[in-house]
Amino acid sequence: MNQGDLFEQTGWIDLPDGKLYWQPDFISTSEAELMYDALLNTLPWQQLPIKMFGREVLQPRLQAWFGEHGYTYSGLRLPPAQFPPLLESLKIKCSRVAGDAFNSVLANLYRDGQDYMGWHQDNEAELGPAPNIASLTFGESRRFVLKHIRTGEKREFELGSGSLLIMAGKTQTYWQHALPKTAKTRGARINLTFRKIIY
Repeated sequence: MNQGDLFEQTGWIDLPDGKLYWQPDFISTSEAELMYDALLNTLPWQQLPIKMFGREVLQPRLQAWFGEHGYTYSGLRLPPAQFPPLLESLKIKCSRVAGDAFNSVLANLYRDGQDYMGWHQDNEAELGPAPNIASLTFGESRRFVLKHIRTGEKREFELGSGSLLIMAGKTQTYWQHALPKTAKTRGARINLTFRKIIY
């Protein structure tokens, strides 16, 4: 399968050592616009520090966390917080597609093309050995890249407003993912990453 095929194919997609679900129009354009405005104006966005190479640095994006349990990554501890009604309804929609009962969401606000997410895996112990991570986008589209940690093979998606991408199976074990910076003028993008904390 080459990258062109991946862009055209929707639904569940088998990868080497992984599995994805891709639906570019999961939320309609008109609904996505309303949801973007609501999320942008009501979530408690913060720019939080993480530990990298032994020092604290501010993340190049804003975040908000909601879930039944806390979540820890890169030295940052996010406490439990109750879901707002809009996020609760989106959680249920994404859970149905994933076949998993999500109980938390990490919301990211990328303010422009200079905000980004570096290469990483969502492989914290509290997510379990084969977690489903559902990524729902609102606002500006951005390029999303996956890279196999052994072969270097890459897959790319343009995550537009209303699109849903689910990383499943062993994707978090064998693939890294990133949202690169871009020099192009970009508006703000909100990304909701639903997940299940197992303890």
